[in-house]
Amino acid sequence: MASDPYELLGVKRDASQKDIQAAYRKLAKMLHPDLNPGDKAAEEKFKTVSAAYALLQDEEKRARFDKGEIDGSGAEQAAPRSYYRDYATPQGGASERYSDTDGFSDFGSADDIFASFFSRQGRARPAAGGGDLRYSMEISLKDAANGGKQKITLPDGPTLDLQIPAGTRDGQTLRLRGKGVPGSPGLAAGDALIDITIAPDDFFRLDGDDIRMDVPISLREAVLGGKIAIPTLGGQVSVTIPPHSNSGKTLRLKGKGFPTKGGNTGDAYVTLTIRLPDQPDPALTAFMTDWVAEQEHNPRTDLGE
Repeated sequence: MASDPYELLGVKRDASQKDIQAAYRKLAKMLHPDLNPGDKAAEEKFKTVSAAYALLQDEEKRARFDKGEIDGSGAEQAAPRSYYRDYATPQGGASERYSDTDGFSDFGSADDIFASFFSRQGRARPAAGGGDLRYSMEISLKDAANGGKQKITLPDGPTLDLQIPAGTRDGQTLRLRGKGVPGSPGLAAGDALIDITIAPDDFFRLDGDDIRMDVPISLREAVLGGKIAIPTLGGQVSVTIPPHSNSGKTLRLKGKGFPTKGGNTGDAYVTLTIRLPDQPDPALTAFMTDWVAEQEHNPRTDLGE
């Protein structure tokens, strides 16, 4: 008998789907073959855990397992059946139950008895298609935005090219058809379902369909303005800094954000931050020392007392 998927994932039978997913992700990160090269025990455990999650994350299969209709591998449980033929009194009366001339009417005909015996021997488990397997994969924000191929190694060994669609979102599931649990002879294998997680980026911040970033500028650029090159998800672009730009000023780059479901693209928002040189500049220090006091201003007048 297949192992209990709840026990394999370490969750209670009334666990929520969120709890089940969290338990699976924790185990998958520990057991994934990429993190345990050459460890056959971890590989087999990963397969077993993935199969258990594939069953429990499917609400219909989970309900059928809870009712005892399928086992932990997703295979049908044999329905209980009586060895003797069930019979009822026909409309003609009780005596008609014995109308069969072979003398075995209470048990069905001799052909039925043997047919029942061999049928039960051969149908201990009906043929079934293979179940799905679930995996998790982390990709960069740039790869999620631009798409492309990523290599993924499945627990049974093969390395496949997974096509990441442009605009893939955190938590989205990608499907590799036929790469799940093999089916019974003549029936299709299940699918491999890849749960995508987008890794935090050091520079870009995803805000819905928009991208936000903080870009440092020099004091000279802040005062005089000018053109600077900055990175976006699609590559470098040239941006014009208006003269007399303060830290905190935000520029909008239309269409330079994250791809949307409708085929459009969000915007990028660039927040400027004035940054002085890491090493003191003697010329700048001398200039500020000689600055005419009357021309100074107090930028904190709106802060109150």
